[in-house]
Amino acid sequence: MSDPLSTRLTERLGCRLPVIQTAMGWIATPELVAASSNAGAFGFLAGAVMQPGELREAIARLRDLTPHRFGVNFHSFQPGAAEIVEIILEHADRVGAVSFGRGPDARMIGRFNDAGILCIPTVGAVKHAQKMVQLGCEMVTVQGGEGGGHTGSVATTVLLPQVLDAVDVPVVAAGGFADGRGLAAALAYGAVGIAMGTRFLMTAESPVPAAPKAAYASAGTGDIIVSTKVDGLPQRMIRNPLLGRIEKSGKLAMWRRAIEAGLEMKRQTGMSWGETLAAARNMTAHGDMPLAQAMMAAAAPMMIQRAVVSGDAENGLMATGLVAGRLDDLPGCAALIASIEADARARIAALTGGN
Repeated sequence: MSDPLSTRLTERLGCRLPVIQTAMGWIATPELVAASSNAGAFGFLAGAVMQPGELREAIARLRDLTPHRFGVNFHSFQPGAAEIVEIILEHADRVGAVSFGRGPDARMIGRFNDAGILCIPTVGAVKHAQKMVQLGCEMVTVQGGEGGGHTGSVATTVLLPQVLDAVDVPVVAAGGFADGRGLAAALAYGAVGIAMGTRFLMTAESPVPAAPKAAYASAGTGDIIVSTKVDGLPQRMIRNPLLGRIEKSGKLAMWRRAIEAGLEMKRQTGMSWGETLAAARNMTAHGDMPLAQAMMAAAAPMMIQRAVVSGDAENGLMATGLVAGRLDDLPGCAALIASIEADARARIAALTGGN
């Protein structure tokens, strides 16, 4: 009998289990990617928040930390994107996949395909999945509305079968997954595996400091909300003092906070105000949003870093999947993956009458 946990995902990426650790900005470091990959999952490095030199160093460190192949996330509109693509291609012997939201065109996707690098974009709508397949992507990740950060309104249980029926490439399920029963359920739908962000954020190897980690572990589902006030798009985050102030603040207060964070972004990246605004517009809605919201988009990365990098759980933003509301532990990646495997196998055996 074939192994039910051997799928097109494990075959294409070479991982032991059909589980992807997603590329969370400032969280999916070489250390976390190595820990998840060494445990049997497939880890993605958060290249979308790195400068080219930083990505080159991170890939070099990751190559030393794991013998397994790994993925890299990027956006084609980020500073240095052209150089980042070349860096990824230089490491095609170890980079097994790239993930992205929007941006790469058919030519760029073709270059990755020719190098043996699997393109696995993350989509939140049927039409976006179809578009990515038309451009040449050979696998897609579908994130339902339960997912963290920018999110849609369609639940995974509805969106996943819609996309499975609409495209003829393997589909990975994301949004609301954290354990073996979730993996078994995704496979039953017809997905080739699951992708998890919040569950890997809430691990011992995650670089998130103690205070925000504790906030994630103690949050209930009622403490997690979707806000449109940060950059004009729906984002799922843990309710805290900063988010409360943002939700209640008027335009003047939002401008003040956005300008302060924009100045910090300029200091950290060396970008001009024009470059900062252009990056913010591209990151959100292809440049067709009001200026104030574009400035808030520029501010958002600084506010997220304040929590997940600097450790300020009260004055930073904590993006999260809704699944955090039912998680209260911080296991090591090895223990987490072992638990997911055992649970998934037990659930599948119970359904199929196996032993």
